[in-house]
Amino acid sequence: MKLIPRIMATTIQKAIQTFPAVVVTGPRQSGKTTLFKMMFSDTHQFVSLENPDIRLRAQNDPVGFLAQHQAPVIIDEIQYVPDLLSYIKTKIDDNRKPGQWLLTGSQNFILMQGVSQSLAGRAAILNLMPFAFSESINQSHGINSINNLMNMIVEIGEKSAERIKPNNMLTKKKISVENVLLKGFYPEIVCNSNVDRQLWCGSYLNTYVERDVRNIANVGDLNQFERFLRICAIRTGQILNLSEMARDIGISVPTAKRWLSILETGYQIFLLYPYYKNIGKRLVKSPKLYFNDTALCSYLLGINDKMTLLNGPSFPHLFETMIVCDFYKRFLNFGEKPSLYYLRTLDGFEIDLVIEIGGKIHLFEIKSGATIVPKHAASLKRLTREKSRIVASASIISGSEENFLIENNIYNFGWKNILLY
Repeated sequence: MKLIPRIMATTIQKAIQTFPAVVVTGPRQSGKTTLFKMMFSDTHQFVSLENPDIRLRAQNDPVGFLAQHQAPVIIDEIQYVPDLLSYIKTKIDDNRKPGQWLLTGSQNFILMQGVSQSLAGRAAILNLMPFAFSESINQSHGINSINNLMNMIVEIGEKSAERIKPNNMLTKKKISVENVLLKGFYPEIVCNSNVDRQLWCGSYLNTYVERDVRNIANVGDLNQFERFLRICAIRTGQILNLSEMARDIGISVPTAKRWLSILETGYQIFLLYPYYKNIGKRLVKSPKLYFNDTALCSYLLGINDKMTLLNGPSFPHLFETMIVCDFYKRFLNFGEKPSLYYLRTLDGFEIDLVIEIGGKIHLFEIKSGATIVPKHAASLKRLTREKSRIVASASIISGSEENFLIENNIYNFGWKNILLY
């Protein structure tokens, strides 16, 4: 399997200059171990706590374990032995040399409890998700941070939307949105053409439910939990309604809330919260739910071929999921806290994505279609007019191939163009 450079590598290189420890969390199979091995195999020894024998040694004799595996070291799946973090803290306090302890973990709640208690101020915490779109086609070199990308959008002149376009000749090859949505962004599916997508997705979800869910919480009926997972996939890109979801599968609302938290902890979903500052309207307050990967989501929806995807009602939601997730990953890859929101009022006015930078907001409508006309920018025009003081830019991200001016400094950007800039 070919190895693809990750955007986060630059962020990690910065972190190891000052922090004694770097902790990289994220879902299983997102590439955490591979990234550390690519970057530090020549300088750090590697030990995985997923191996039962090694894990038992670390649990029973942490002092002896750390004497055997001295820094600089990569410790993989640290959440299996969270008590080890206290002993690592002691080692760090004895020697605060930067970049000596590189830790990975897949279960955020368990891991972060230990990190906050033991490594506060001693560790840089980063979250590695599956590939961004640019990484999935091996064009991540030179990708801009969110701040730089938003500045570029603001600086675009009336006839210069073409400035934001793919910056590599390789992008001229045919890349269809349906292939991207079905394949998703997990490295093994993307990098290995021999991997069967349906078999991989089924195996991944079975492993996640059987191992991680059992480890995180005591879920009595795993079949019912799997139905809840499917309900979440059906509602990707839509406003969360826990009462309705609980009723659909016959569980209580508190149980649905706890299970949703488990899915967040396991990086299977994330919640996009509404933007409310300086708007002064009656707003919908519930978050929107997004599945973190379109391959797993489409698999759970029973969508396994292009025609079913393109002709089905889930296509716009999956397209929006891909776009929002890619912006989310861009924040994380540069080590920044995501500042992503959506906006919807009780009278039906909606903006799909709001990005806040430096007290200003950037507005995006997401349209899966390739034909964009001025009526598609109605919400953007309205909010830009009413809140011109805080709106820095307003754009549509669509299924089109080209970038162009719609009207009044509102631009359409083709999805590949903006995700590759």
